[in-house]
Amino acid sequence: MFVDSHCHLDRLDKSNEELQALLTFANRRGVEHFLCVCVSVIDFPAMLKKVQGLANVSVSCGVHPLHQEDACDFDTLLATATHPDVVAIGETGLDYFYSAETKDVQLQSFVDHIKVANTLKKPLIIHTRDAREDTIRLLKEHKAADTIGVLHCFTESWQMAQEAIELGFYISISGIVTFKTATELQDVVKRIPLDRLLIETDSPWLAPVPYRGKQNQPGYVREVGEFIANLRGISVEELAEVTTRNFYQLFNIDPPSARATLG
Repeated sequence: MFVDSHCHLDRLDKSNEELQALLTFANRRGVEHFLCVCVSVIDFPAMLKKVQGLANVSVSCGVHPLHQEDACDFDTLLATATHPDVVAIGETGLDYFYSAETKDVQLQSFVDHIKVANTLKKPLIIHTRDAREDTIRLLKEHKAADTIGVLHCFTESWQMAQEAIELGFYISISGIVTFKTATELQDVVKRIPLDRLLIETDSPWLAPVPYRGKQNQPGYVREVGEFIANLRGISVEELAEVTTRNFYQLFNIDPPSARATLG
């Protein structure tokens, strides 16, 4: 079974019934769990309301680096992230490609997220683009290795992946890996240790081949997994098993088998 380790269910323009239908479709394709990732603390209550009642959906809490108009202070982030349904802090990080002009605000926000993660002992979900040195530097300076986390939708260099892995972080790969132009990323994916690999859709964006150009959805994580399995020369079953195990371990979530036993 697969897990979509990073999606934005609240950003899908769907009614509750349509959203449930999408998750049912994903279930039929072997996807058993979904992490709905927050991009704005202001929108967190609405996101939570949108997904409550949906089976096997977890949530995070944070401010995306490209949403700094919704920036909040440390205390607000901490108070919101203490919600019992929150399994991770983020997404957070640095993006100098699209928003270099907000660099100073992004840096402070990123530090606040790391500190909240350390305080609550919840892992980080990190977005990074064209900010390799600052991302790794801040993770080291503020002891993010104490709680670890994941660099999601990874498109950076193997060197950066190595540095993050050395800190205990995981690397998550989206449908970008299926694009013909993603040769550098494909080389990186071949080298990531299996025990540090996650897969995701980042839906509703970045639909994988053969759905590129269409709205992405959690069920398409299967295409990501199948492509990576083929790229690495392993079975789809092995890729699904290891990435799903990594997900539950990182986010401290009981897998369905454990939940059934406990119940």
